[in-house]
Amino acid sequence: MTDLLVLGGSGRTGIHVLRQAAERGHRVRSLVRNPDAVQAPAGIELIRGTPSDIADIRRAARGADAVISVLNNARASDNPWAKPISPPHFMTDAARDTLTVMSEQGIRRIVLTSSQGAGDDWARLNPLVKAFIKMSNIKAGFDDHTGVDEVVRASDTDWTLARAVALTDKPVSGPLKAAEAGTAKPGPRVNRADLAGFLLDAVEQGTWIRKAPLVWNAKG
Repeated sequence: MTDLLVLGGSGRTGIHVLRQAAERGHRVRSLVRNPDAVQAPAGIELIRGTPSDIADIRRAARGADAVISVLNNARASDNPWAKPISPPHFMTDAARDTLTVMSEQGIRRIVLTSSQGAGDDWARLNPLVKAFIKMSNIKAGFDDHTGVDEVVRASDTDWTLARAVALTDKPVSGPLKAAEAGTAKPGPRVNRADLAGFLLDAVEQGTWIRKAPLVWNAKG
């Protein structure tokens, strides 16, 4: 049993993290803006607040053994091409503040969702894909993921950046594959529910420490 702080627990991936963490018997606290709007399983402690406020992160992190961050930039709709409405560096600033709090409170382990193409993986993307990203609304999210990548790598924590390929909302299907960028050709998609399991496995098993694996479903 681990005491977990989950950031982004109200999101489409985050809710799977909360459910699966509860099923695995972890003690979980999640910082969310509106606890009344989150259908969390019994036993999950929802803390009202925002990851944009370091004081809220401090309150929520007390007693945690590890942090799982599934934060993402909010958009005008669920359409991936919709206009972003979060501040330009929302995830980067939240990651920086979370790392500060972890240092203050002696928390070593953090696992964060990232994206294929973030950080040094950008160079591996197809030139046409790069051009499309640069001309679309998803550029803001890519830039922010890269900012997270930079601040996390500069920390002395036991971090893992799970670089997801295109996300889907299918049920858990497995099997899941993970590999460091450049060592294998990833599949095109990963289910959010399976990604949530990967994040929890990384905490429980102490795997992928100080690494940024690509994560994808082997089938479907």
